[in-house]
Parts: sequence; structure tokens; C-alpha cells
Amino acid sequence: MKTLCLLRHAKSSWKEQGLNDFDRPLNKRGKRDAPEMAGRLRERAFFPQLILASPARRARKTAKVFAAALGYPEGKIVWVEEIYHADLAGLVSLLRGIEDGVARVLLVGHNPALTTLAEWLSGERIGNIPTCGLLALNFSLLSWGKVEQQGGRPLFYDYPKKPRPL
Repeated sequence: MKTLCLLRHAKSSWKEQGLNDFDRPLNKRGKRDAPEMAGRLRERAFFPQLILASPARRARKTAKVFAAALGYPEGKIVWVEEIYHADLAGLVSLLRGIEDGVARVLLVGHNPALTTLAEWLSGERIGNIPTCGLLALNFSLLSWGKVEQQGGRPLFYDYPKKPRPL
């Protein structure tokens, strides 16, 4: 059994004109949402064995907040340059290359590729994973190399503006 949690980076700032997209920081809302959503993931007892993340500034900060909340060593986050400009094929290739001994993965990335991947894996129409949104999928597989279209069963979908159950 394999479990993948897709995480779109927290809300970023467009305040600084001329700043390269790669270097955009989190804005006030992003700095608030990341710890909140990391706490929600911790409440679901999702503790990744591997965190793969885009090295873009906003994704880097988001990944570090989640790592800290989940007890994952920051130094073990794997920064994958390809996630920043990834398309569906690139993300699927990345997943298929994960070592089989790893059961739980947190992938921190960007739209539109993250939503496209989520829809491809789940067979569900999602439309848009919002900033700091989480979508977890279970796979009845022994090997990440066998990940295929519609092979994931959605476990949960959560995002900052989603009402919490009472």
C-alpha cells in the first residue's frame, strides 16, 4: 500500500514588482494557512517518509512548515528542481522513481500541474487545488513504478477555506 499527499504551496505574494516568479515569498495569508494546514495533516496522522518539494521560495517555505509540524527532518526534504516547471509526464515519472520501501510521500508543488496530476491519478474532476490545499490518495501497489492513471483512491481533500467538521 502506498499513500501520496499532494500539497500546493501556500499563498504567495505578488507585492514586489519585478521579482522573479521563482523567488516570490509567502504572503500574510500563506504564512497563516501553512501552519494551520500542517496541523490538519498531523491530526490525520499522515507522517511522510519522504517529502519531495519544488525549490521555489514559496514551496520551500511551505515544505519546511509542514516538515516541522510533522516531525520530518528539514535536512531530509528532497528539493526537486523539475517540480517547479513540471507537467503531468514529469510528475508521473518522478512518482514512478520513488524507492519501493517508501510508503508515504508528501509532494509539494504548483498548479496547474498538481491539479492535473491529482485528476489523472484519481479519475476525479477536481478543477483546482487551492493554495495550501491537500489531496491524499491511496494506491494498492507494492511499487511506485506501477503508478497509473485512475490508480489512486482519494482519502481526503482539504484546503484552508473548507469548513472543519464539528
